[in-house]
Amino acid sequence: MDSLPDDCVSKILSYTSPHDACRFSMVSSTLRSAADSDLLWQSFCPSDYRRILSRALHPHTLDSSSYKHLFCSLCHPLLLDGGNMSFKLEKSSGKKSYILSARQLSITWSSDPLYWCWRTVPESRFKEVAELRMVSWLEIRGEIWTRILTAKTWYAVYLIMKISRREYGLDRVACEVSVAVGEKVQSGKVYLCEKDEKKGKKGRVLKVEEEEVMGVAGKREDGWMEIKVGEFFSGENDEHVTMSLMELGYQLKGGLVVEGIEVRPKHHRS
Repeated sequence: MDSLPDDCVSKILSYTSPHDACRFSMVSSTLRSAADSDLLWQSFCPSDYRRILSRALHPHTLDSSSYKHLFCSLCHPLLLDGGNMSFKLEKSSGKKSYILSARQLSITWSSDPLYWCWRTVPESRFKEVAELRMVSWLEIRGEIWTRILTAKTWYAVYLIMKISRREYGLDRVACEVSVAVGEKVQSGKVYLCEKDEKKGKKGRVLKVEEEEVMGVAGKREDGWMEIKVGEFFSGENDEHVTMSLMELGYQLKGGLVVEGIEVRPKHHRS
């Protein structure tokens, strides 16, 4: 392959992945220039990258001196739309992921300070999060269009959350979760609590094992917790995706802190 022109090698590598291209650049110094070329890394950048940059809250923080530098910059969270959405590329594949802030979600009664309060917390990537004070009807909805996602990709949807010290009633009744793409709907049940084996043995969270549920909340690397809402396939057509979490059991509950909903590429386990 050393005998091929750089642009030809770059074209061949564009059919691989960013991870493979980086490994390829270490094979020889002769091939490194092709693996680092703008032609190659422009193909790894999203086709709508200019529109994404136009929506950035702080575009000056991005290094766009080359397409490789731009790609690497986009692999770090980038706030969009006035800081109400976060965007990031997956470094190994170049696939897109988004986090919709709580302000971009439809949360029933969230405008009434009797039921919800909006506050700033230092650990959040967004300006505000929503904290549940007290409701008997919990309903959270989000939406996204597949045109802004990576085509031909399976996506998983997660509610990013925390449980405050003033929590009550959240683990008493399962919540219904669903992801709908057109007429295709995936639904299930989850508990808004962190799985704790010791606590479960005492009986309070034992319901998780007794009923068919998709899961409970797990810890994230960023210090928050997440609970899976569902998954869907992003095809080549532009489709409307709605994501929801509802608990209509009229059980009084409080102490849920909502940061947002993340839509990220799903990784299949072998």
